[in-house]
Amino acid sequence: MSGGGNRKGKGNGENGRAERDRGAREQLPKLRLDELLDELQGRIETVRGTRDRLQGLLEAVLSVGRELDLAQVLRRIVEAAIVLVDAEYGALGVIGQQRQLDQFVPVGISDEEWALIGELPSGHGLLGELIRCPEPLRLAELSGHAASSGFPPHHPPMHTFLGVPISVRDTVFGNLYLTEKRGGGEFDPEDEAVLSTLAVAAGVAIENARLYEQVRLRERWLEAGAEITSELLSNVPEEQVLGVMLERAREITAADLGVVDLVVEGTGDLRGALARGQQAEAHLHLLLPRQGTFAGAALTAGTLVTTADVRKDKRITFGPDRWDGLGPAVAVPLGTNDGLRGVLMLARGAGRPPFNELEATSLLNFAGQAALAMELADRRRDAEQMSLLEDRDRIARDLHDLAIQRLFATGMTLQSAQRFVQHPQAAERLGRAVDDLDTTIKIIRSTIFGLRAHETAAVGLRVRVVRALEEAGAVLGFTPSLRMEGLLDVDVPGEVAEDAVAVVGEALTNVARHAGATAVDVALVVRDGHLTLTVTDDGTGMPDGRGGRRSGLRNLAERARRRGGELLVTNGQESGTRLAWRVPLEVR
Repeated sequence: MSGGGNRKGKGNGENGRAERDRGAREQLPKLRLDELLDELQGRIETVRGTRDRLQGLLEAVLSVGRELDLAQVLRRIVEAAIVLVDAEYGALGVIGQQRQLDQFVPVGISDEEWALIGELPSGHGLLGELIRCPEPLRLAELSGHAASSGFPPHHPPMHTFLGVPISVRDTVFGNLYLTEKRGGGEFDPEDEAVLSTLAVAAGVAIENARLYEQVRLRERWLEAGAEITSELLSNVPEEQVLGVMLERAREITAADLGVVDLVVEGTGDLRGALARGQQAEAHLHLLLPRQGTFAGAALTAGTLVTTADVRKDKRITFGPDRWDGLGPAVAVPLGTNDGLRGVLMLARGAGRPPFNELEATSLLNFAGQAALAMELADRRRDAEQMSLLEDRDRIARDLHDLAIQRLFATGMTLQSAQRFVQHPQAAERLGRAVDDLDTTIKIIRSTIFGLRAHETAAVGLRVRVVRALEEAGAVLGFTPSLRMEGLLDVDVPGEVAEDAVAVVGEALTNVARHAGATAVDVALVVRDGHLTLTVTDDGTGMPDGRGGRRSGLRNLAERARRRGGELLVTNGQESGTRLAWRVPLEVR
């Protein structure tokens, strides 16, 4: 029994162990299942997070690719990068020709903060590290890097950093900079991979925007060139066309200053003919040597020249103060193989981006097209002038061969008929008729002479002024006195002489109409490189010493202004008016 009892006790113990083992086996699968579920949940979260991030990356790529305006594209890239890697600050730096940052597009810092910080970075320190070594750079602490040079005053604190280069057609266009991971963490390899992927898409978007920008830029230059050509061939004054050309070039290149310097015939020096924009007054009506000037450097080179900072350019030794406040500049000659007319110069304010290769090439083509259009306009004017002279020669021949011969014949017939007329009054009338015919013949001969004379004002200025005074004498009732000094027929250019004759006529007409004068003195003097024309009368003078006839002298003042001279009208010491018209002898 005892043995049986022992077997029974043993059996009960085995049964207990079996039940315990069975319970443990039932509990183990439950524990493993929980672990598997937790692991699966974590992987699901990871996959979901990756999916969301990929979705965000795809949306960012599409968003960046929609824009065609380059400035908007750059900003969209930075905004998308900040969202993708959860950064607080971001920026995109565009690398220029000097391996420095020409543009810097920040996001996350307000305009007020940037105003306090000062100038945008140019690519030194840690930002320059990515320029020197275009590889992704990830830092837990900015200040710990050897290239870090600290921050300027008022700059917000930054610690974590992630930067990647942006390449366009195997050329590094710029760099993406991200700082301050939100939540206090660090940028991880996944952030770097996402940002590098965005940088690839950004390179494509930038290339598309640049191509679009180039097409639009070429269109604008072509439109400007067509406008210049149309105006020149429509006989618009060349000075007005040059003004339009200057404004279009400034608009297209976003230049702060535009200047046109023209070559002075005979000396080869330059004269500031037109200037628009910042510091324009400092460039107008100046006589400039070729040596030591930016325009002279372009003429000497015979092609376009550029400078990153016109204030520090060693080629400029004459009047460098004229360029204060300006930085990048470009100068291009205006002319063809037949000769250079002048130089077109454009400049941007200090700190602004320099003129890039596309802008420089487009400007060179535009200047060449404008110069060719001016040459064609000159040829057209010459052809029209030749046609006009031929017409005048024909008219002169017809007047001489037909009209004068008939008048001679008529006069001789009347003279032969006089001896048959017995009535004294009839004979007197025949005599007057013959005299009138003689006068008419003289007038026609004078007209023939004027038609055949070439309109070169530099030849015969003395004679032309004398004739102007004789014509005015018939209106005034007396002949003005005339004093002439200097080499009027040699030193005075044709265009200036043309104006001088017109001024004499206009001034004497004003005296006849308004002054009530009994005497007029006219003086024409060439001295010290200037022509001075003075008309003095003993009439009523200017009312109040001012106003009065001032509006009637507007044309004379305009003629003086165009030549770089001046018109002064004052009352005489005792009575009358003194008009002084003074211009330089160089054609302006």
